[in-house]
Amino acid sequence: MLFGSSGIRQRFDRPLIETALRVGSVLGAQFPEVNVGMDTRTTSPLLSHLLISGIMSAGGRVFSAGIAPTPSIAYSTRYMKAGCMVTASHNPEEYNGIKLFNPDGSSFTQTQQNDVEDQITKTHWADWKQQGSAIAIDVISPHKKAILTATSIPPEFVVVVDCGNGAGSVLTPSLLADAGAKPVCLTCDTAGSFARPSEPLKENLGYVGEMVKRTGATCAVVHDGDADRMMAFDNRGRFIDGDHLLMVFARYLSAKQVVTTSDASMIIEEIADVHRTPVGDTFVSEELLTWGEFGGEPSGAWIFPKHSYCPDGPFAAALFCQIASEWNVAEILDEMPSYPILRESFSCETAREIVTSLGAANPTDGIRIPEENGWFLIRASGTEPKIRITAEGITMEIAKEMLERARTLVRKGKTA
Repeated sequence: MLFGSSGIRQRFDRPLIETALRVGSVLGAQFPEVNVGMDTRTTSPLLSHLLISGIMSAGGRVFSAGIAPTPSIAYSTRYMKAGCMVTASHNPEEYNGIKLFNPDGSSFTQTQQNDVEDQITKTHWADWKQQGSAIAIDVISPHKKAILTATSIPPEFVVVVDCGNGAGSVLTPSLLADAGAKPVCLTCDTAGSFARPSEPLKENLGYVGEMVKRTGATCAVVHDGDADRMMAFDNRGRFIDGDHLLMVFARYLSAKQVVTTSDASMIIEEIADVHRTPVGDTFVSEELLTWGEFGGEPSGAWIFPKHSYCPDGPFAAALFCQIASEWNVAEILDEMPSYPILRESFSCETAREIVTSLGAANPTDGIRIPEENGWFLIRASGTEPKIRITAEGITMEIAKEMLERARTLVRKGKTA
């Protein structure tokens, strides 16, 4: 299977190099105009050049954006026929990959992905008279303008910004500065390597809360490698978990129809009607095409359908700053319901086989076992050789019980 839960993602090696050229040729044969961008990884320029070569070899016209956040590529694809981003998102630096977008910013649907997989083994080369072309374009400015138009941040608003040396570095700091804020920037350069693990988890961001307190900032916003994710800290320097950040956005937007994933907390169901999808922003995006006012997943992917169907970290960052300027976010969070939710993952080369043996129709969707006072989810990562377990209960005792039940099933699957 070529596509995972969020595009194509593999360790950088010859197979990925060959895949990039072939995917490019499929895109060039099907779409006359393709938008191409990349994140800051040292391997991204090579893969970007290969994609562009593949598109041109099949007669397509390329609009090359260079380093840009994934949501900037998705947003600007509205002016083309398809978009393509070279990134492995939050994965470690030895990974890279490809994300594909429709003009409305949504990821390629499952049907479209299947079509790419069917076509990738075929030849799509055009003859010498029909070769395509490539031009450089600016995707940052129109994306920034759209966010500035949709959000409002008061002058001199102090916010800590951590881009993790990723693609968000070329947009979010200047976006917030242009809005009138005073960003305090951490790891906001396109170094090509990451000063911290790219995934915006609490354990990777221990220094950010202290910076909020030290600088007197009202909040902090944090991105992953391609800035499709955004996580945040409140005015007390506390990390906001993804389930409560989902609640904050839904409540502020007065969203009564929310799309989220199977691993999200039960608390969102206390304020909105909820449709759940398998884990992965592509599934949330696809569901939002027909239902829902707002969507997201606890990993930090937030989708605002009126803006774009792609998770937009810079938009979420600006909107969260707007919220933090109007609300005492720490007090709001203290008033919100909270159920113990436990998450763990571990490396496993046979993750897909084990989860399938447990009865999952699709190992990356996993199996979710609901009970009256809690639930647990076991799934194979769609981007890494890992098994991920999520468990929640109305008490910590029940959450631990759910987690142990999940562990027991996984152990049985290993020995089956």
